[in-house]
Amino acid sequence: MNALSTTVGPPAMSRRGPVSTGPNIPSLVGSEPQQRGMGIARSRLVFVVILFCAAFFVMAARTVELSLKKAEPMQVTKQHVTVPPVQFTRADILDRNGEVLATNLGTSSLYAYPARIRDPEEAARKLVSVLPNLSEGHLIQKLSASKGYIRLQQRLSPRQKWAVNALGIPAFEFAPDEERIYPHGRLAVHALGAVNYKNEGISGAERYFERRLSDAASTNQALRLSIDSRVQYALADELESAMRVFQAIGAAGVVMDVNTGEVIAMVSLPDFDPNTTRGVSGNQRFNRVTQGVYELGSVFKTFTLAAALDDGVVDFSDGYDASLPMKVGGYTIRDDHPKGRYLTVPEIYAYSSNIGTARMALDLGTEQQQRYLSDFGLLRAPDIELVEVGAPLFPARWRKTSTVTISYGHGISVSPLALVTGIASMVNGGRLLPATLIRNSEGWRQGKRVIAPDTSRKIRQLMRMVVTKGTGGRADAVGYRVGGKTGTAEKASNGGYDRKALISSFVGVYPMDDPQYVVFALLDEPKGTKATYGFSSGGWVAAPVVKNVILRTAPLLGVAPKTEDEGLYKNVALRIEE
Repeated sequence: MNALSTTVGPPAMSRRGPVSTGPNIPSLVGSEPQQRGMGIARSRLVFVVILFCAAFFVMAARTVELSLKKAEPMQVTKQHVTVPPVQFTRADILDRNGEVLATNLGTSSLYAYPARIRDPEEAARKLVSVLPNLSEGHLIQKLSASKGYIRLQQRLSPRQKWAVNALGIPAFEFAPDEERIYPHGRLAVHALGAVNYKNEGISGAERYFERRLSDAASTNQALRLSIDSRVQYALADELESAMRVFQAIGAAGVVMDVNTGEVIAMVSLPDFDPNTTRGVSGNQRFNRVTQGVYELGSVFKTFTLAAALDDGVVDFSDGYDASLPMKVGGYTIRDDHPKGRYLTVPEIYAYSSNIGTARMALDLGTEQQQRYLSDFGLLRAPDIELVEVGAPLFPARWRKTSTVTISYGHGISVSPLALVTGIASMVNGGRLLPATLIRNSEGWRQGKRVIAPDTSRKIRQLMRMVVTKGTGGRADAVGYRVGGKTGTAEKASNGGYDRKALISSFVGVYPMDDPQYVVFALLDEPKGTKATYGFSSGGWVAAPVVKNVILRTAPLLGVAPKTEDEGLYKNVALRIEE
């Protein structure tokens, strides 16, 4: 065996014990302190392992318990949160049925701190890119100024506000604002009116009720008008259609409750959208119903006959010779549709005889004519909750010629509203009720007595006869017993009259056996068409408007059609030439 080889194995043993390995070889068995330290470390490690295992088993057990346990619904504590109402500076305006006609919408105004802007030109360019209605040059001037806080634009939409924010210019800030909104646009604009940029009323009910609308805003008390938006739409639609067909330069219309004086609809054309008042012309703002005064022609014969009948000057059995033209004060009075014979009082009205009406007015007398017209409210501006109200025009000196011409609607100019208010008093039993734009919750009103109930009944009979046998046949809405009177007058021009420029109108009442509503339509300078054989008088162009409005709105107003009540004409001598 090689002397260098080493035998691997346990140390050699002898009988006397283990062979010594020498003093320089350490013992494989540690000392007592070392053994004690290792025991402590081992104990701590075992303790930690036991704790970890215990926690693991607890978590595992809890997981199993939850998975086996039936799921229970989560209990959510409900809390009632009261949000205070938004307080705007102006109250809402509603129609008679609660439809919102005007309200306020929360918006934002854009402001700027010029001192924070390093490059006014760049800021102006960026702002105009999202608000193109602004002037870049004007903005540069504003943003270059030394003012601390300037307003750049009011009433930003949410989209516009987002776009300005996206520019990332810290000098631009927003402040809460509000905007007056008219949800129906042009509908009833002359009754509603409009506001300025300060939300202050500048026309219509907005102006008339400025204090009430502003004060009521704190208590959210809306202003409820007498307007019915459904009837308003129908009237506007029919007038716009007629205006387009007959190429008229303007139109006006009214629907009124004869027993309360409430204005159910009021239309003046052309009109405008109160949501955008910039660029609106004076012609669009002009209210032809309340502000405009016109010679309305033969509709005035209603008042002449009512005065003569009420004063006892004539009765239905009386009449006048209308066979020849009549000369008064250098003027010659003619009939548009001459019969060339003696006419009874009913025939004078049905055939719209100027000659017969003039003779009747002369028998009535100038003083009595003035008194009755004053009682009918035709010699003063009508009462209504609007600032835009026109006063009538009539001669300062009421001569004999004035008595004659005014009897058939010439030489006196009144507003359509004044006419409608007077006609309502003719058919409601003889009570004059001031027109109103405020919804009446009390119903029937007493009013001022201006003619006897029996006179009112006779006028109703005459008005119905005009539609069934006279010049108003195109207003006959079947089932609604319409009565009415046509009106056609030449417009004054250069000290005389323009025969080609007419004011054509028709006033209708229904149902004549129990009058509920007056419907009036007027067209300014209509042109005849092939369908009207070139005629543009009230019976041809305005009467059909009244008929269509009645057919469209009577069901909405609760008036049901029914068969004619022949008792309306019982014991009345109506001699009409067929």
